[in-house]
Amino acid sequence: MVRIIGYKQREKEDGNPFFILELQGGVEMLMSKETGQFYATAKKAYVTSTFDEPTCKALIGTEMPGAIVKKEVEPYAYVVKETGEELVLTHRWVFVPEHEETTKHEEAVDQLMADTSVFSQNGVSDLAEQAI
Repeated sequence: MVRIIGYKQREKEDGNPFFILELQGGVEMLMSKETGQFYATAKKAYVTSTFDEPTCKALIGTEMPGAIVKKEVEPYAYVVKETGEELVLTHRWVFVPEHEETTKHEEAVDQLMADTSVFSQNGVSDLAEQAI
């Protein structure tokens, strides 16, 4: 589940405003690479919307089935606000609705199981039998 925690106004290329919704996943505990201590965090993603500002405001707190997942993208520059450091990132965090999340999992399992001929059917490798 993800929760709508906010919204922001953006501007289209033609100058017209629109709103994006800020989504946040559940709390996760991660270990710091520097200190070895655990800290709490949550993944965030943004999705565009067709809603007006009052609707976006009313949606804050709404939960939706799905997850925020890492998606590989073309490299892009990102500036860390606190330090001004510029990084080159190759991923974004995106929202995936629950039904698509399940479908991707099922596709991965199907792909893995598609060619079962590569596995031994009797527990003995054919290659090992040929060597005898």
